Formats: sequence, C-alpha cells, structure tokens
Amino acid sequence: MKSRTIIQAIIEVMKMVGQPMTVTEIYNSIIENNFYTFKSDEPIQIVRGQLRRHCESLNFGSASPTKYFVILSNQSYWLKNLPLEEVIQEAKPDIPNEVSFEELGVLHKKYVEDFRQRVLESLKSLDPRTFEIFSKRLLEAYGFHDVNVTKKGKDGGIDGYGKLKIGLADLKVSFQCKRWNKTSVGRKEIDQFRGAVQGKCEQAIFFTTSTFTRDAEKVSFQVGAVPVILIDGSLIVDLMVEKRFGVEVQSMPIYISALDNVISENDNLDLDI
Repeated sequence: MKSRTIIQAIIEVMKMVGQPMTVTEIYNSIIENNFYTFKSDEPIQIVRGQLRRHCESLNFGSASPTKYFVILSNQSYWLKNLPLEEVIQEAKPDIPNEVSFEELGVLHKKYVEDFRQRVLESLKSLDPRTFEIFSKRLLEAYGFHDVNVTKKGKDGGIDGYGKLKIGLADLKVSFQCKRWNKTSVGRKEIDQFRGAVQGKCEQAIFFTTSTFTRDAEKVSFQVGAVPVILIDGSLIVDLMVEKRFGVEVQSMPIYISALDNVISENDNLDLDI
C-alpha cells in the first residue's frame, strides 16, 4: 500500500472520527492508528503547520492555494466541504504582549537558532538510505541533473552520482553520505571516498549530518586528485534555508512608528527664529 501524505492522514482521521478536532487530537489519532510516521522532533508542529497552510480562512506567505479545512471558534478544525450545524467562525488570534523592536530582534535570532537545531536533529533521525535520497534531492534543488542513488550493497563506496552543467559541458559528480550523530568524519573516510571516485568523476561531494575533522578539511583539496567538497550538518541546513528546500517561510511585517517624518516638515510655518 502506498504511504499516506500528512494531509491524507489528517483527512482520514477527521472522516473516521466524524467531528471537529483540535491539533492535539488529530496528531494523537494519527499516531494511534499508525496513519503516518513522522521524521521530526516536533511532529505536532508539522500537523499544525499543514492544517494552517490548507485552512480556508488563513492566508499568509507560505499558505497553500488548495484549501481542505476550516477553523472553528473553539480552535478546532474541520473538513471544508462537510457541513456542520454550528456556525463556523474564524478564531481571533491572541494578542501578544508589547515588545520593543530590539527585543523582537533577539527573539528572532533565538528562534532561528532553535529552528536550525531542530532541522539538524530531524536530519540525524533519518535512516541512512533516506538521507541518501534527501542528499540527491538537495543536489537537484541546486541544479544538478541525472542524479541517482546507487543501489544498496553495490555502491562501491559511492552513494550516488549526477551531473552539473558548466558552460557547454557536464561535470560528472559523485557523492557520499554519512548520517552520523556525534562522530566526526575524518581523513580516513575522505581518502577512501576519493579512492573510490578517482577516474570516475571530476568532482566529489561528501555529505554528513555531523562535522569534519581538521585533517579531513586539509585533504579535501589535493593537487592532481579529485576535489572533495565537504558539506556538514550546519551547511546542509544553510543550503536548505537558502533554497527553501524542506523549509517554508511565513512573512510577518514589523511596523516601526515614523510619525515624526510627517509632522516635522516645515510647511511655510511662521517660525520665530
């Protein structure tokens, strides 16, 4: 049976229960019925995000034009095309306490740091094969083509390969993936990978969710050898953010009072100077 998407799992849960549900109720029911296997450290936020993106009364930068749900006044959700006796009303958002522009900057910085860490931890929770597929798709997002993941057990030290258009020619590229949590990738792994790709490609890329040792960084480029581009966990998250790959952005305008700019003009006033 083909795996469900998150949206399909949410819709199936709602139809099964037959009444409006909160985000927590939807998430718990998905888990209890094994409708979807999450790969995030905060899966309930993923459910909330999908509900909001596809909710008829909510429109923001990353909202989907396809709407499946409505939000009720009690903060529960229901299917858009199924009738309810109660009057559907959009819930009023909570009004946050007043904060200064500087405080917003600090909060935003902290949020971004926490977000990056959550994404990295989610990558580390992937199984090795899924991380290889993720790396393939990340390369495709950067313009690589004919990218393939090598069949399991027959990679010969190469997890995948592809091409990158450079001018009129195609640059042949091979890549290796190490979905590691704490252990750093060292010189040994780089040397082994280079040995596997030598004579087979013009460039090699080494992905890891961990970090690289200094020795590994020193030997990534050597005269007369295939260069090995090192992409660690932090850089992977950078690339995801840059390409909006597995990352969505919600824009919130920040207003700054500039009233003085319109009341301080000298409109031929009689000034005693």
